[in-house]
Amino acid sequence: MKKFTQRFLRDNRAVTALEYGLIAGLIVVVIGTTVSGLGLQLKAAFVSITTMLPAA
Repeated sequence: MKKFTQRFLRDNRAVTALEYGLIAGLIVVVIGTTVSGLGLQLKAAFVSITTMLPAA
């Protein structure tokens, strides 16, 4: 059991996988926030265009 514990503590693959997972999660949050903000701006643009059409 002691050998297994020592080998487990020296193994860095799990740490690297965890770091990659955290980076991927952060990227997803950033993309989601950006797309949401862009969607709101796009909606506002279409609403503006729609309100101008009957007046023209």
